[in-house]
Amino acid sequence: MPSMFRLDASIAPQTSASRALADLAASAWLADTPEGSIVRRDIGTDPVPAGAWREAVTAGPLEPGSWSDAQRAATRLAATLTDELDAADALLFAVPLYNFGVSQHFKTYVDLAMTDPRLAPGGASIIAGKPTVLVTVQGGNYAPGTPREGWDHSTDWLVRIVRDVWGTDLRVVSRSFTLVGVTPALDRFADIADEMRATAEEQARAAGRAVAAGAAVTR
Repeated sequence: MPSMFRLDASIAPQTSASRALADLAASAWLADTPEGSIVRRDIGTDPVPAGAWREAVTAGPLEPGSWSDAQRAATRLAATLTDELDAADALLFAVPLYNFGVSQHFKTYVDLAMTDPRLAPGGASIIAGKPTVLVTVQGGNYAPGTPREGWDHSTDWLVRIVRDVWGTDLRVVSRSFTLVGVTPALDRFADIADEMRATAEEQARAAGRAVAAGAAVTR
C-alpha cells in the first residue's frame, strides 16, 4: 500500500496556515492515490527531545557496547526518523517561518536525523529522488522589493536540506502575509494577502497531484 509521510512543525494546530496548505496537498495526493495512507509525525506538538542530537553525536565515535542509555535512545530515535522517511513513497513537510528563521523543532529534527548515516551530509541519501512537497509560510512578506527583503532566513535553508542534502525531488509551496487579519498593522494588505492565499492553495493541490504521479512512477 503506498504511503505519504507527513511532518508538521507548527506550534498552533488550530490556526496553522502551514497545516492548512499541507491538508490540501495531502488530500490531493490521496485523491490520486485512493489506496494510499498518510503516516504523520507532529513535531510542533510533540517535539524531538532537544538533547537527543548531542547524545547521538557523542555516541558516533564509540562502540555501541559503551553507549549510555541516553545515547542508545537517541540513536534509536534517529533510526526511527530515518526509517519513516525511507518507508514512504512520498514526503510532505509543513514548516512555518518563526522569528525570521527556521523552526527550532524542525532544526532539531533535521540535526538528529542527520546523525543516521543514511541521511548524513556527504553520503548517499536514502531518500534521494523521492517525490516531496515542502510547505512553508511567512507571517509577513519578505519578497524582493519589500521593506524586509532578505529577512526570511528559513526557506533557503529548508530547500538546501531537503533538496540539496537529502536529494529529494522537491516542490515548494510558499505563502506570505499569513498574519494579515491577525495583526492590525497589516490590514491594508488584505487584498494581496487573499490573492497570495488563493495562489498558494492551488499550488498545494497541484504539488500533491504531482507528487502522486511521481510516486506512482517510482513504485
